[in-house]
Amino acid sequence: MTHTYRHQATKPIYSSYFRCSSNAIYSLHLRCLRSEAMVDVGKWPLFTLLSSREIASIRQACVFGTSANEAIYITHSDEVFVFGLNCSNCLGTGDNQSMIVPKKLDVLCGKKIVSLSYGSGPHVLLATEGGEVYAWGHNGYSQLGNGTANQGISPAQVTSNLTQKKVTEVACGSHHSMALTLDGEVYAWGYNNCGQVGSGSTASQPSPRKVSNLLQNKVVVSITCGQTSSMAVLDNGEVYGWGYNGNGQLGLGNNGNQLTPCRLSALQGMCVLQIVSGYAHSLALTDEGFLYAWGANTYGQLGTGNKSNQLSPVQIMMEKESRIVEIAACHSTHTSAAKTQSGQVFMWGQCRGQSIVLPHLTHFSCTDDVFTCFATPAVMWRMLSVEHDDFLTVVQSLKKEFDSPETSDLKFCVDGKSLHVHKAVLKIRCEHFRLMFQSHWNEDMKEVIEIDQFSFPVYRAFLEYLYTDNVDLPPEDAIGLLDLATSYCENKLKKLCQHIIKRGITVENAFSLLSAAVRYDAEDLEEFCFKFCVNHLTEVTQTAGFWQIDGSLLKEFISKASKCGAFKN
Repeated sequence: MTHTYRHQATKPIYSSYFRCSSNAIYSLHLRCLRSEAMVDVGKWPLFTLLSSREIASIRQACVFGTSANEAIYITHSDEVFVFGLNCSNCLGTGDNQSMIVPKKLDVLCGKKIVSLSYGSGPHVLLATEGGEVYAWGHNGYSQLGNGTANQGISPAQVTSNLTQKKVTEVACGSHHSMALTLDGEVYAWGYNNCGQVGSGSTASQPSPRKVSNLLQNKVVVSITCGQTSSMAVLDNGEVYGWGYNGNGQLGLGNNGNQLTPCRLSALQGMCVLQIVSGYAHSLALTDEGFLYAWGANTYGQLGTGNKSNQLSPVQIMMEKESRIVEIAACHSTHTSAAKTQSGQVFMWGQCRGQSIVLPHLTHFSCTDDVFTCFATPAVMWRMLSVEHDDFLTVVQSLKKEFDSPETSDLKFCVDGKSLHVHKAVLKIRCEHFRLMFQSHWNEDMKEVIEIDQFSFPVYRAFLEYLYTDNVDLPPEDAIGLLDLATSYCENKLKKLCQHIIKRGITVENAFSLLSAAVRYDAEDLEEFCFKFCVNHLTEVTQTAGFWQIDGSLLKEFISKASKCGAFKN
């Protein structure tokens, strides 16, 4: 694997018109990123506190906090909930109480959230579909933009200089904030000790102020924050940075702080589509799928193969020079990730305490999984959209189509009731049906097949098992399914029935289950039921099931129990 610098002299420079026609390419890229950011929030440990019903209601979510112990989520009905530690009131509930039960933020309900970011201070910032900005949490450096340094205990709209603007994106550093408007202007506020607000001084900015200087009359399409640095991408693919630069995270070729935006000349002639910032490093993705990195490299987060800081962008090559389509980093971590056009996901940097200095191929399908499994803290690097019902897996699709008259091509009639199935599924899943639906068999020509040797609940459970691999039956009905599984030579189903029966055995049904195990030659189940009956002998012998049992089986049981010493006393 090689790592080379890409200099302006070695790459042809095209006009911004041909390289990036306005912001159309960037907008398309953003839509692709958002459509791919659909994952299961259950992978984040914090969401194990929620019930399956609550999980199913989630449409968007973000996990944040110094220990990944706080979360905000939005439901399909646009209700907003928070739960977790509540450090510095960053849950916005109006108090400082931690909570494991989600609490609704009424002020945000009904407002569709289009962008959300959090600072490690901590504070939270979000933009709504209507272009409003809300902020809450720690405010010691006026990072909430309300003109004061008072703590924000609940979401409050940021209005100063933004009332006539529609904000489309927000970004947070540790103690500073930025907002991007629909017309491509950038506003910044909060802590400014290193110039991260871009005002030309180091005085903190208590309310939003337009970032101008070299950005004046230019159209910005994306913003990002490191801990104490800021960056912006223009509609023509140019990149600008300002703020702290002690590790070279601005990519300017030096380590001097910048009080106003400064263009990254090393990327001149390239059209950058996406830029992300880690704690003190940055990554950029060009429209040709090239990845560049610069800044701090203590943990190998640049992916150069060493731990040396880089003051200027260096190109990072993936395995087999794959085209990159997405990059990921977060200002509270030293972790980097990228996804290729072929779907491969790589990670590098600080990963569970280890320093990975070269991009490492993972088994993940999205960059988000890198952060839940390997980042410290295991926060989300972006607000996620949860997978909807129209993104069904093969298993989910099969389950959905079971007993569906709209798509079925075969009907079973059991106890006068119908079950709609698909011949192809049955032939794939079951040898019994594979033999049945051969051209010379009568059943292959039928549209309706009568079943009289099994009950409706049993046969339905069997067919549903073929679609789902699961069985939901009480142990008494599982006896009938065990009979069917034995008749159809379905050994896996037979074992599953035995498991259900073992799990549901009671004093009342123990002898009936033992009788069934003997009848269907289920030796393991027979031994289990026998031991249960012996261990609860007095209670079992007083049940109706014991005295209704076949005489030969009763004699056999007494004989075997006697040999086990059941009647010594």
